[in-house]
Amino acid sequence: MNNIVWTIASSDSSAGAGIQADLLTFHDLGADGCSVISAVTAQNSLSVKLVESVSEKMFTQQLASLAEDMPAKVIKIGLIASVEHVKILAQQLALYKQTWTHKPFVIYDPVAVASTGDDMTEEGITAVIKTELLPQIDLLTPNANEVLSLSGHALISGESFKPAAEKLISMGCGSVLIKGGHFELVDEVALDYWSDGVREIALTSPRLENVHTHGTGCTLASAIAATMALDYFIEDALVLAKSYLNQGLKNSKALGVGEGSVAHCGWPTDRADFPEVVLPESKIGYELDLQGSLEAGPGFEPCDTIKLGLYPVLDSVEWLERVLKLGVKTLQLRIKDKQPEQVEQQIIDAIALGKKYNARLFINDYWELAIKHDAYGIHLGQEDMDVADLPMIADAGLRLGLSTHGYYEMLRARQLKPSYIALGHIFETQTKDMPSDPQGLTRLSKYANLMSDMATVAIGGINLERAPAVWQCGVGSIAVVTAITRAEDPKQVIERFNHIMQ
Repeated sequence: MNNIVWTIASSDSSAGAGIQADLLTFHDLGADGCSVISAVTAQNSLSVKLVESVSEKMFTQQLASLAEDMPAKVIKIGLIASVEHVKILAQQLALYKQTWTHKPFVIYDPVAVASTGDDMTEEGITAVIKTELLPQIDLLTPNANEVLSLSGHALISGESFKPAAEKLISMGCGSVLIKGGHFELVDEVALDYWSDGVREIALTSPRLENVHTHGTGCTLASAIAATMALDYFIEDALVLAKSYLNQGLKNSKALGVGEGSVAHCGWPTDRADFPEVVLPESKIGYELDLQGSLEAGPGFEPCDTIKLGLYPVLDSVEWLERVLKLGVKTLQLRIKDKQPEQVEQQIIDAIALGKKYNARLFINDYWELAIKHDAYGIHLGQEDMDVADLPMIADAGLRLGLSTHGYYEMLRARQLKPSYIALGHIFETQTKDMPSDPQGLTRLSKYANLMSDMATVAIGGINLERAPAVWQCGVGSIAVVTAITRAEDPKQVIERFNHIMQ
């Protein structure tokens, strides 16, 4: 499948927004960009002098030419200044979704007013957007003014984000990202809020002062489009786009005497540019109150090192004892799909063995039994984070490891200040059904770099042949399952893994 992204937007003669900013962003993040120009603008850093829509024939033919030969995986829409263009586009999007083999994901950044304050669209266009275009949109990315124009909801507090998003979703779009960069919920925090009517995500970053902001909306929406074309889930795309925008704002500059443009600086890698991830409905770790402030949770006991080394994940006490005798110091007991009373004795025996060999033994899932019998630590998957009593685990002094499968889950887990974060699954694995595709070494390297100040564990399909490349990604531990349990000589395999990680 290709990574083609279309941008359907206006040309900006100052090159800071519109088609120019979109194509720069696609290229910067590794997607393949195509463009449909809806209008040509004459503008500089001070004002928009003229907006002139292309002819309906030209607009339609651009769409038809690309659809014939270069269909898009993701379509990003910016300024559509003509009422007729909105109608044409809505009809074509409906056709693409019905006839293309791969239904495109459509993102709409509803530009109507330039950052200079100039109105850029025809009178009456908002009504047509509401009735015809919004039902074809998978992700709408309005700012506070655009939320008011489309939904009638004024963003006056943290409480107002959710009903505004719900109103927009009721009008037909699949999900909404309300951009809070221009909305001063609190002086220090820029809050973006996403919802699809079922899930909701809040991303917060320190509010940046004395930066140039021309092209922020175009760049953010284009970054979401590019990363989704690269097969990142929407949650990860939102995180990456906000990170990309943050670094672009920090490096922005003016070319004229007025407002300057966002910079395009490549894939985001600096932890300082990444947002904090908060689930507003969750009471885990951080709580987002109605004023938008964050309250940190207590965190968990650290391990004695962030280099945990070889980390076997085993399903029996017998295997635990076997690898402990071979010198392994970090390991996990993972027994799946059993009732607590069926596994309690095994957990008691495992904890005793861990203490006997002075090892870091983590119990998977059965956190209540782990607390009851004074385990060293607990490992939880993403699905368990919302049901386990994390404050109780922290108060008991147990270590906590958390599974993650991408940027969003990784940063969400980081909020809890766990003892380590597991990054996976790296390769295809036969030990369990996974909710995501394999991450691969390129993504693993980026994750490990971002989390370099804490203990990280790579997991999923790792064997001796793959281990050297995995270790070079910068993780502090490699988790294995079948590489040991199916080995003819587990002792030799453990020694070879240890040699690799030295």
